[in-house]
Amino acid sequence: MANQATAYGLRPIGLVGSGVNSTGVTEYEIASDNANAIFQYGIVVPTSAGVIARAADTAGGTTAALGVLMGVEYQDSVQKKPVWLNYWPGAAGVSVDTNYPVKAYVADNPNQIFQVASDATLTDRATALATVFSNASLGTSAQAGSTDNGNSTSALGVSTVATTATLPLRIVGIVDDEANSDYTAAGIPLKVRFNAHFNSNASRFDSQTTSLTTGI
Repeated sequence: MANQATAYGLRPIGLVGSGVNSTGVTEYEIASDNANAIFQYGIVVPTSAGVIARAADTAGGTTAALGVLMGVEYQDSVQKKPVWLNYWPGAAGVSVDTNYPVKAYVADNPNQIFQVASDATLTDRATALATVFSNASLGTSAQAGSTDNGNSTSALGVSTVATTATLPLRIVGIVDDEANSDYTAAGIPLKVRFNAHFNSNASRFDSQTTSLTTGI
């Protein structure tokens, strides 16, 4: 039985440890002339202009991520009222009153845990479990998404799973989801966090190489 959901970006689902997860977001800005679509649950990065942009690398990249986009708000120049969307369509797809900022809401906690789908089979649960505490990149583009629902269509690249320190994601668990539990098909939901986060006190990729014992 194929899994129901196979590509939806990085959905925030909790925090590392026992801290209360308020699903809070921080407000940033997107340049009103930014021509690139930024989809909900897609990776965003800070820029030197003081605004956010989509991840430059389609696999997630080595640039420290700020978080994932949850939605945007802007003042429509035609309707003369604020508009809320779950993604940024790009400058050509909106009518922005540039007297007002384009507000972007980002899940930017450096301890955020995300759910992401695998882009290929993981064979069985034992094989999937063996990926936990390894690193990975996105197998489908960090920049891609659906203009129908505004959601990212990125997924974790199973073939990229390794101990390589510079991979952008650390796998920390498997999500228990009966509707998406066919390990022989793409779409197994995994728990991940960012290896490099702009808001983290740690230096980029410090101590991120996986080194595990075979037993105690």
